[in-house]
Amino acid sequence: MTTETDVGLILAAAHFAAEQHRDQRRKDLDATPYINHPLALANLLWNEGGVRDSEVIAAALLHDTIEDTKTTREDLVRQFGERVAGLVEEVTDDKRLPKAERKRLQVEHAPHLSPGAALVKIADKTCNLRDVAACPPADWPLDRRQQYFDWAKQVVDALGPVEPGLRAAFDAAYRARP
Repeated sequence: MTTETDVGLILAAAHFAAEQHRDQRRKDLDATPYINHPLALANLLWNEGGVRDSEVIAAALLHDTIEDTKTTREDLVRQFGERVAGLVEEVTDDKRLPKAERKRLQVEHAPHLSPGAALVKIADKTCNLRDVAACPPADWPLDRRQQYFDWAKQVVDALGPVEPGLRAAFDAAYRARP
């Protein structure tokens, strides 16, 4: 059962993410507001995955804040607690590394993610595949989109067993590859 406290945490995370990403846009032709992406993850986890862990939903909403904004782990600990911050940290790439290395490390680290972080990771990859298929980044030719799909599958396959509804959603998104 979702409590009032759970709803408060989720709404606070959504508000924080919206504030942090307020000036960011996705790279698609429509320059979609970035906040749509973390909201899509939370929606996927809740509605397609049946995830009712409010800290996992909060982490999904916040999953790109350390990586793509000035937010620190300490900011997340202070506002959302150690577990939420830890989940976000688990799925955060080190932007100081070259892109190819970050991608390699995602595959390498996937089997070692906590169950909550694995849920956020598969939701992220699923939503990204859906976005790339429906409205790809403006400068991504077909071969780059296909390579992204193949890499995302490597990451998800490395996660091991995940919630069946989320795996089915990922598999459906993967089958829609360009």
